[in-house]
Amino acid sequence: MKHFDEAATRAPLSFERLVPALRAAFAAEAQVPPRHVHSIETAGADKGTVLIMPAWSDAGFLGIKTINIFPGNSARGLPGLHATYVLYDARTGVPLAMMDGNEITARRTAAASALGASFLARSDARRLLVLGTGRIARMLPAAHASVQPVDEVTVWNHRLEGAEALAAQWRAEGWNAQAATDLEAAVRHADIVSCATLATAPLVRGEWLAPGSHLDLIGSFTPAMREADVRCFDGARTFIDTGEALQKSGDLLDAIAAGALRADAVQGTLAELCRGERSGRSSDEERTVFQAVGSALEDLTAATLVWQDAA
Repeated sequence: MKHFDEAATRAPLSFERLVPALRAAFAAEAQVPPRHVHSIETAGADKGTVLIMPAWSDAGFLGIKTINIFPGNSARGLPGLHATYVLYDARTGVPLAMMDGNEITARRTAAASALGASFLARSDARRLLVLGTGRIARMLPAAHASVQPVDEVTVWNHRLEGAEALAAQWRAEGWNAQAATDLEAAVRHADIVSCATLATAPLVRGEWLAPGSHLDLIGSFTPAMREADVRCFDGARTFIDTGEALQKSGDLLDAIAAGALRADAVQGTLAELCRGERSGRSSDEERTVFQAVGSALEDLTAATLVWQDAA
């Protein structure tokens, strides 16, 4: 069994390759069972969650990702997410490779964010606001720039020093980037608001979102997590990555419970958008929302690219 460390896993996964690969994968067929979710509680430690996410396809690959989520790690100076990925031969079950699951998770999540925006953001959207400073948040400008130009990037974080450090890093990489001290003002100014946090209480309020804006929610992937208040969904056209989002996203569950969104009013999934079965944005004035909880199909697609690149 081959081992791909972080650098080797990252190398084939440029967003220019990964976003089109995800689009093709969502348009095709694959077997993606519901994820297994377990709460982890041990004496003297913060509560965590483990997700087990399998997927396989007729291309001959089977993959299983295990991802551990411990939001309290930020206080310890540790990442909140840790993941491993194992790729198998789907015809024999033989293990093929162990890959860096953190890198796969971050890159495929950022790529799915960009894929959603390619259908749902205005064609002239140039101002990106990122909430969060973690591994996924750091990749969002590059991911979105692979599908449309990004002229201005703003980052907000509950710790200002973290936002300022990331903005400085982005400027060093050539982005026109700045840290936001006023979240409301930053949201009102943005064309695309992309939330990549582990928040458990809403951060973005619907009254702040400008007409024609696109709200990208990629952090609320369990019922206990929330990034947007219910008014964000009121009057917006809402899309989801997969049907599983309706059971897993705290944002969606809150909006449905409050009557701001009906489950049957969700406009479509990424697969339906990629197959052309549902249309994306229909006017420059409408607000759109994309709620993602992540899919094992995305992990399998990324891992397959890594494996095939090394073949």
